[in-house]
Amino acid sequence: MTSAQYAENRAREEIARVGADLYSRRYTVGSAGNISARLEDGWLITPTDACLGHLDPAAIAKVDRNGEWVSGDKPSKTLALHRNVYDTNPAMHGVVHTHSTHLVALSLAGVWKPDDILPPITPYYVMKVGHIPLIPYCRPGDPGVAERVRALANEVRGVMLERLGPVVWGKSVSEAAYALEELEETAQLWLMTSPKPEPLGEAQLEELRATFGAKW
Repeated sequence: MTSAQYAENRAREEIARVGADLYSRRYTVGSAGNISARLEDGWLITPTDACLGHLDPAAIAKVDRNGEWVSGDKPSKTLALHRNVYDTNPAMHGVVHTHSTHLVALSLAGVWKPDDILPPITPYYVMKVGHIPLIPYCRPGDPGVAERVRALANEVRGVMLERLGPVVWGKSVSEAAYALEELEETAQLWLMTSPKPEPLGEAQLEELRATFGAKW
């Protein structure tokens, strides 16, 4: 087995493992959501209408650098969105999209700001997630969304698709999933508290920037 084949097998296993974890925690249900990973010779992406909780690593779709379907089941219709992240930000090796309940509820109820769907209410939200803008509603798979993501892929760690759910990217599939989980938990905290908590102050944010390199 070559090093490239070994890396691909590991990526397939990581996608299946992360998918099962997100599904078990109800960050996604049914056949909603998708996950992808960058390879040396292309990308892996979960198949269209696949349940993230029951992925067969061997059936995960593979596409080449030109976006042509090479093997596995048919790729998710969000392939263009994932490719735009990878093409724009070479440091990213994993993208995760779910229909997480509290984040979708937040987009229905009204986000904090269009450029920041949630305020900086916890240090780990600031450190692990950062600014997450809202992309106004478009149908699933709309090419305009992929273009909006292309423009933002170097500026933020993810976006929120109104009425659909978050798309988060990272240096690995696991890192992207961890940031998505922190984002969903922060949405839950924001929705369940009344009155709403005050955001961290500028002095507190500056301390997180200086100590941990937070980008806020």
